[in-house]
Amino acid sequence: MAVLRVKFTKTKRDKLAQVLWILNWVSVVTGAILFSLGLFLKVEINRREELMAEGAIQYVPNMLIAVGLIACVINFLGGKICYDCVDTTKFLRWKLIMLPYIIFTFFFTFCVLVGALMCYSMRGELEDSLNVGLTQAMRFYKDTDIPGRCFLKRTVDLLQIEFHCCGNNDYKDWFQIQWISNRYLDRSRKEVLDRLRSNVEGKYLMDRVPFSCCNINSPRPCIQHQITNNSAHFNYEHQTEELNLWMKGCRQALLDYYTHITHSIGLTVLIAWLFELSVLTGVRYLQTSLENVLKHGDPNSESDGWLLENSFIETARTNLNIIKSLGKSNQIDTANNRDPNINVSSTSKAHYGPDNVPPKQIPEDS
Repeated sequence: MAVLRVKFTKTKRDKLAQVLWILNWVSVVTGAILFSLGLFLKVEINRREELMAEGAIQYVPNMLIAVGLIACVINFLGGKICYDCVDTTKFLRWKLIMLPYIIFTFFFTFCVLVGALMCYSMRGELEDSLNVGLTQAMRFYKDTDIPGRCFLKRTVDLLQIEFHCCGNNDYKDWFQIQWISNRYLDRSRKEVLDRLRSNVEGKYLMDRVPFSCCNINSPRPCIQHQITNNSAHFNYEHQTEELNLWMKGCRQALLDYYTHITHSIGLTVLIAWLFELSVLTGVRYLQTSLENVLKHGDPNSESDGWLLENSFIETARTNLNIIKSLGKSNQIDTANNRDPNINVSSTSKAHYGPDNVPPKQIPEDS
């Protein structure tokens, strides 16, 4: 029994083909949008790639770019097919191509769905990537005289100013690393030497933060030195007073930023998937109805269209039997590592001539 059988007249088939032609061209535009979104996400990630683990999440924009390009090609071909299917005679040139086209498009729509789900599931990997990248960038913040790292100070400062954040998790992360270069430390001063010697790794650690951590909205002048020393500042209690520093960590700020982008893109891709699925359903109905018209022999007659000729269970069983038969036909008996032709029985004997014939006498030379 066919699944979702629908009866089509000649007029309905022509209208279906015309509508699908328009929808396929709309899908070409949708594919271009997916390509643009993937390109946009790739650019946004590359803008701050020095703050992330190398190549951690590039597969998501690459997937969207590939899906967008394939969507343009598939739907362009689909538009051409549907345009020709208005004329039953022109359908003959596409008859053998339409079923492989539908199967390929079905798997492609599955890839579109995977792309949408990837946009929603990349948050965990993005967070790990940012955690590694930001920690490394903060550690190299002081290396302004080392090639390949000299730009990181500017990058981190601009990041904290733009996203109103400080540190990786919060401003206290700056207390645990040396972010002032040794070039700017006066080693002739006793307090500097004492601070260096007090640390096991010989780092110059202090309760300070870079200027970019200062909250520009605070009415009080920025306190970025001796943050935990209450006596160093007038009318100041760092444990109870709200600091005039950015309280949010940069990892959370960037995570929220990219999550908003990926979720918006994921919603767009999900809508595109539903649209592609509806177009594919229409093409399947058009293909089956036109094939039934050819069976009837009358191009103006009514015909049935369906998604599956048999039920889901019967279709699955048929396909499974086809796969099994293909496996059996290619199977070769190689038991005991012998030639498979050895066990082939023969029903006839080779004929070498009549039996009981005396050997021919060879005359001796005199």
